[in-house]
Amino acid sequence: MAELKERLLPPKPASAINLRESSYRPSASGRQPFQGVDVVGLKKRGQGIRSWIRVDSSGNSQIIEVDKFTMMRRCDLPARDLRLLDPLFVYPSTILGREKAIVVNLEQIRCIITADEVLILNSLDSYVLQYVVELQRRLTSTGVAEVWQSDNAELSRRRGSRNFVDNVFGNTSPDYLPFEFRALEVALEAACTFLDSQAAELEIEAYPLLDELTSKISTLNLERVRRLKSRLVALTRRVQKVRDEIEQLMDDDGDMAEMYLTEKKSRMETSFYGDQSLMGYKSTDGASISAPVSPVSSPPESRRLEKTLSIARSRHESMRSSDSNTESIEELEMLLEAYFVVIDSTLNKLTSLKEYIDDTEDFINIQLDNVRNQLIQFELLLTTATFVVAIFGVVAGIFGMNFTIPMFDNPAAFKWVLIVTGVTGVIIFCSFVCFFKYRRLMPL
Repeated sequence: MAELKERLLPPKPASAINLRESSYRPSASGRQPFQGVDVVGLKKRGQGIRSWIRVDSSGNSQIIEVDKFTMMRRCDLPARDLRLLDPLFVYPSTILGREKAIVVNLEQIRCIITADEVLILNSLDSYVLQYVVELQRRLTSTGVAEVWQSDNAELSRRRGSRNFVDNVFGNTSPDYLPFEFRALEVALEAACTFLDSQAAELEIEAYPLLDELTSKISTLNLERVRRLKSRLVALTRRVQKVRDEIEQLMDDDGDMAEMYLTEKKSRMETSFYGDQSLMGYKSTDGASISAPVSPVSSPPESRRLEKTLSIARSRHESMRSSDSNTESIEELEMLLEAYFVVIDSTLNKLTSLKEYIDDTEDFINIQLDNVRNQLIQFELLLTTATFVVAIFGVVAGIFGMNFTIPMFDNPAAFKWVLIVTGVTGVIIFCSFVCFFKYRRLMPL
């Protein structure tokens, strides 16, 4: 049996054997270290490796498995931002602009957008897959449009004519947004479409149910309306959170400027290349100067030129960044405003549906109050009729006593007693009814 086991199983590495022997070797205190602890398993569980879908700026996608700390270093994000994307927890919709990334948590869409790529949590949800497909389609079509734009611009310059094509393709159009804004636009569109479809489904289910409830009040219909209202409140809360998040971004220019990742990256690269060129110029200038410089003389020309170039470069970069920030804020503000109108329309639908439910509840309460009032009126009539009938009992009790009067000898006396008592009861009943109508206790 041992020989068969050795032939079938692969040999263990020496490191594993040494680790096992060291784990069972007693320590100085007489206890075995790491007894019953799977160190490798703890390391794998601590890493928190998750599957992500990576989409680059060209529209190419691939599935990668990255642990939490690698993702934090890759996107320069704190741990609390990654917790917003954890599918095990339920967080409200959030859009956060960071130094090198945008953290998006909109319904099923949970992703990290950088200047070069989009990282989406790999999920089997259909809306996530639709988001990936739509993002790839937008990026591919944008690449084709950019090529078309450059070709048409070159053709217009060669012809030297200012026609419609030159007006369209020769100028920079605001529709050509940076990569992060295109990815954010697809995420906003997916979230707004998802919420709007749920609101439409709720409307289709709600209106026939409410109409049925108004025609027939039953326990089953009331229970269905209660469940519908709870779903409506939950959906309204989610839509309100998305709307508030977009409105908060639109009100804060600093957050919108922080989300312009492509420009920040280009400024960093320009600054880096400028410093490199300045260092190269300094080294070249230092190598060409061979004469000694007196320590009491004025600063060398290279140092003066370096100071002048740095001041000019900083001024130019500040002016260019302020202008580009204003333009980017306008682009992002227009983008957010468009989807703010969409999500506000969805919220108005849900508000109208809630008002319709409240009106239906008021109508049902009015109906129930009307029925209750009718029962009270009927009870009032029964009480009055009972009082009139009690008059006959009083008359019968009086004539039923054991005494003798001449009326008992008259055969027609009984008939007159009944007629007089009945007429008196009718008069009393009609008097009560007229009094109730006068006091408006009964409908006229």
